[in-house]
Amino acid sequence: MKTKPETDAKRVRKFRPAAMIIAIVLMTTAVSVRALPALAQQATPPPLPTVTGTPSGPIGTVVLSEPEVNVRAYPDSNSAKIGVLLPGQQVVLKGRSPGGSWLLIDYPGVPGGVGWVWSALIVLPPGTLPIVEPPPTPTPRYTPTIDPTLAAEFLVTAVPTREPTFTPPPPLVIPTLPADTVDSPAGGLPMGLVIVGLASLGVFLGLISLIRGR
Repeated sequence: MKTKPETDAKRVRKFRPAAMIIAIVLMTTAVSVRALPALAQQATPPPLPTVTGTPSGPIGTVVLSEPEVNVRAYPDSNSAKIGVLLPGQQVVLKGRSPGGSWLLIDYPGVPGGVGWVWSALIVLPPGTLPIVEPPPTPTPRYTPTIDPTLAAEFLVTAVPTREPTFTPPPPLVIPTLPADTVDSPAGGLPMGLVIVGLASLGVFLGLISLIRGR
């Protein structure tokens, strides 16, 4: 019959590998937990530096009569619109154009951080603003041209229709009849005399025939 010490020794030898495995797992877990903050710091990129501060300079206020005011890249109403200002909004003034029609304002978020606003839409503070020469307006790199040969193929030239011309009619010629003339026989006697003579002769012949008939 086995004694109790022998039984306990066998139990210890039986569970010793399991205890070693558990100990190794616990040690590995502890090392991983300690290394996690360092790994997290290495994986997370450092935050970008931010510039804080309030821009200094004269402050202008947008008029309240406009729903919004356009901010343009150049002091020209045809230049590109880069943003808008709301009624009552305050902006930092950098200067004015040589003619004073445009104001250069501080406008973060766009290339250069500035923009131009029509001066009549900004309430100016007391004092004068420095004159700022506007940058040159960029010219397009490519100017589109039209091939005249290609354009001629699509160009339709309308042939004008000739209006009918008015030709005046020839002058109206009214024939004039010659005055009535009495034809005279070849002997030179008037036609009326000949007719009277023939009529008298007929009457005379008629009387003779009448007398003979009795």
